[in-house]
Formats: sequence, structure tokens, C-alpha cells
Amino acid sequence: MALHFERAEFAARRDRTLAAMAEAGLDGLLMFKQESMFWLTGYDTFGFCFFQCLYLDADGSFVLLTRAPDLRQARNTSLIEDIRIWVDRDGATPADDLRDLLAEKGAKGRRLGVEYDSYGLNARNGKRLDAALDGFAALADASELVSRLRMVKSPAELAYVRRAAELADDALEEAHRLTGPGADEGDILAAMQGAVFKGGGDYPGNEFIIGSGPDALLCRYFTGRRRLGSTDQLTLEFAGAYRHYHACLMRTIPVGPVPDHQRRMFDACAAALEACKGALRPGRPIGEVFDAHARVMDGHGFRHARLNACGYSLGAVFAPIWMDYPMFYHANPEPAAPGMVFFLHMILMDSEADLAMTLGETVIVTDGEPERLSRMPLELVCR
Repeated sequence: MALHFERAEFAARRDRTLAAMAEAGLDGLLMFKQESMFWLTGYDTFGFCFFQCLYLDADGSFVLLTRAPDLRQARNTSLIEDIRIWVDRDGATPADDLRDLLAEKGAKGRRLGVEYDSYGLNARNGKRLDAALDGFAALADASELVSRLRMVKSPAELAYVRRAAELADDALEEAHRLTGPGADEGDILAAMQGAVFKGGGDYPGNEFIIGSGPDALLCRYFTGRRRLGSTDQLTLEFAGAYRHYHACLMRTIPVGPVPDHQRRMFDACAAALEACKGALRPGRPIGEVFDAHARVMDGHGFRHARLNACGYSLGAVFAPIWMDYPMFYHANPEPAAPGMVFFLHMILMDSEADLAMTLGETVIVTDGEPERLSRMPLELVCR
């Protein structure tokens, strides 16, 4: 069995979840988030693209409803013992199968939480779930119940985060080595992702972001490759991933002569990053981190080029994205706490000048100053 944590840790997570369910007045929890399943049981799959539900009863028992290809996946990677299969066939109704399973568990007439905000429960299946359980049980949106418990990492989880950060540094070193006039973006990506795999890491929750020239101003992966010119810019946003735990970095690497305007953009990013770290303190609302970012960026004259968020939580997450809950934006009241892991990204995309500059890294919230995980210097690297 490929468990990545001690059984005692999983038991403690289950007990915390049961306590949160009791506080919310829930008799059971229907989980569709793969992150919740992995965190609570170790279950590791991408089978959540189909209808799949992990049910946690108030008595502490788990039961998984999934497809046949994930039967052995659940047996080999998780603590789940009760695994039920819904059969692929024309007109299959797994939501009805789930209702029958819940009836067997004595859940009829009870109050059940549902992870509606989940990539594992699309709109069509959500409607079918509601229809199947209409009149059977009272349903409540419990999308953030486990997500909130996952925000503060245990020492065992932080060990994986730190390893992910080492792999991200390895990837950035490869990018610095290869970036220069004539370099091919595909070669850079291959070396970066290869460094993660060579270090025992995993695929990240989404693709590495790479863009050069005018596309250095984009914040998403897109298909197609180009070679860098003698005067160019390369933006990279990527993650080291280890046991699905992520640590992100972000950089814009100028190629050739660096315009003074772009150097000023870097200075603003560096100052904003330090201001954000200064605002990230336990007990303080994380919205204050964004406000610190905005004050610096606006003060440097880059209000038009900054974004409306400057980072987010990281953890063990699955496709389609490595972002986790919660995010840095204005007035977010969520208090920071020791053990939280955040990616701080300072992003300036100046469309008027056609210049990009970014600077980002992953930190752990402590009782004082955040712990910086990257060994790479926060300096403007030019090629």
C-alpha cells in the first residue's frame, strides 16, 4: 500500500473532520474533491473526472463509490476498505447508486454535507445528485469544510512542501542555465520538468507557464513554442511537486539589454514582495497582504499593470490547477496561522510598454517572519 503518511496522521485528520461536521450539524459528508479524498485517506487518482464520491459517516466510517478502473487504485493507495463500483453502461445513474448506498448506511432523513464546489462534481452530475437525494436527505453546501482543515499543514506535510521547494529551485536553475538568445522554449520546459522528475517529484496540478516576447505578459499556459531573440523576455511560473504537495516560483528573465522601465518594474516587484512578507503575520487577515502589495505597486506608478490578487495557498492539489484555498485579495478576512503555505506572486504586465516583470516564491507562515523556502536569490537575472 503506497501510503505517504502514518496511519495515526490519517486518524487525526478524520477526527478533526468529524468534529467539524458535528459543529456544522452534519450527519455525513459527501466528498467530490480529490484533495479531500487524498488528505483523509491517501486515495490517489485522476478518476475524479468521472462520477466519484467518498462518503464519511458521523460514525467515522468511509465508503467510496467509483468506477471499476479505480478499484485497485483505491486499494493500493488508500485506507478505504469499503469500495463500491457503479457500472459503466448506457443510461448509467451513479447518483441513484449513491442514494442506495446511503440508504444502506442509514443516511435517509439525515443532514448531509456536499462538496458542491468541486471539479469532481460537474453541473450535470450535481443536478442528478440533487434529484436523486430529493426527499431522501437534507443537503447542505459543505464545500470548504475539509479545505479549511487542510490549510494548516502538519510537520509531515511541511516536509513534503520543503522537498517540493527544492525541486522548484532545481527547475529554476535549469531555466537560468538554458535561457539566452536562440534558446528554444521547449528545451527550457523539458529541462525544468525533467529536474522535478529526476528528483522524485510529480506532475503539478497544472502546466508550467511559459511565455516570451509579447507572450511574456500572459499568465496562463498556451500551446506553441518559439525561440528567444537577441532582445527578449521570458516569464516562467511553475511548481515543484512532491507527493502532490506544491511549492511555486515565478520569474521574468530579460534577454539582452534591459530597458530602464523594466528595471523599475523589477524594483517594484521586489519591494512589494518584501511588503507582503511583512504583512503576512499569524492572526492578521490575509487581505492585508494584498493591500501591502497594492500600496507598493501603486506607489511605484504601476496601478495599471498589476493584478487584483497577489497569491494563494498551496498544498496537495490535483488537476486542473495547483491553486488552493484561500487567496490574497482585498478584504479577505481569513486569518493567517502558523503552518499555512502561501505562494506570493508579484506580477506586472505593462501592455503599454509591452514589458513584463514578475517575482514570486513560496513561504510558510510562522509565529513571526514567514519562512522562505527557496534557496534562489531574489535578484534580477538577465541573459
